[in-house]
Amino acid sequence: MDVHIIPGVKARDVAKAHHLDLLHQEEYQCKCMTYWTDEERESIFCLIEAPNKEAVEEMHNKAHGLIPNKIIEVKSTLVSSFLGRIYDPNGGETTEEGFKIISEPSFRILLVTHITDEVLLKYKLGADKAAELLSRHNEITRKHLKQYGGSEVEHGGTGFIISFSSAAPAVSCALAIMGSMKIAADKTVDFKIGIHGGEPIEKSNSLFGDTLQLAENICSIAGNFQIAVTNAVKELTLKDHFQKSNTNFFQVSAQDESLLCSLYKTLEENWQDAAFDMPEYCKAMGMSNSQLYRKTISLTSLSPNIFLKDFRLEKAKELMKKKRYSISQITFETGFSSPSYFTKCFKKKYGLLPMAYLDLLH
Repeated sequence: MDVHIIPGVKARDVAKAHHLDLLHQEEYQCKCMTYWTDEERESIFCLIEAPNKEAVEEMHNKAHGLIPNKIIEVKSTLVSSFLGRIYDPNGGETTEEGFKIISEPSFRILLVTHITDEVLLKYKLGADKAAELLSRHNEITRKHLKQYGGSEVEHGGTGFIISFSSAAPAVSCALAIMGSMKIAADKTVDFKIGIHGGEPIEKSNSLFGDTLQLAENICSIAGNFQIAVTNAVKELTLKDHFQKSNTNFFQVSAQDESLLCSLYKTLEENWQDAAFDMPEYCKAMGMSNSQLYRKTISLTSLSPNIFLKDFRLEKAKELMKKKRYSISQITFETGFSSPSYFTKCFKKKYGLLPMAYLDLLH
């Protein structure tokens, strides 16, 4: 998939450019499958089967000279689940020359759910009750996403990723899911929802990578049984759901979104380094110790030290799910100073020893 950022772009002109691509696609072993045009955001996204990125650039250059701003590799199944199609939509207007006009934007609202992982649920509730709760969560989520026109995105996690073409149904769906989950699960279960909107290609090299990352990040800092929403989602719903004080929502300002992205980006780059401590965190963030403490507490309700520790513990669980590592291996892979300290932190956070988690997992 590629993206073209063109000020003043018109869907009619894009239809002609797409027709020119079709005339030259075979020369470069390409197949132009479809595209999305967003006149308001001045962007075009093209979906193309091609041998490599260079072939896409050369085809576009030969056809009309509009070189993509960025090209990423995507799976057609993911494109379909995020955007609803991988070929041209049926019907629609055509130009005088007979070119089909597609003026459908690719901007999507992503809703993510987070529930206590299956292993911890087994430990807390027992295998049967854990399986029953996860099954109920799946049933509730699929019922409401269908009701509000969402599309379930292919993924490998316990929670859901759901794509919506607009914000209002996404927020309504989140409220419906949350209401049903409050009945299905008690407060000992961790359940949250995050919602954010964005384009298929931004800074990340994965489809909707930036949008999904921020949705997951705001979800992670929300309170239990809360729906975390970005400022963009709030604005797109015209504040309909936010007129009155509503404890269902955890709202993140645009300024806080930027800070949260920086906090997580810094952790992603350094979490495996045992030498990455608070002084290094402050240095990487360009803040004094008091600034970092104050801002992290305000945004996440956690001190920077606990925020870093919890991040490493979540990464430890991810490693455990991939392979049966020893406790020593996990300790040093995740930046902890010693196996005894890692074990102590893990027990305090999750209520069981790392070895017990591994045994339940495998």
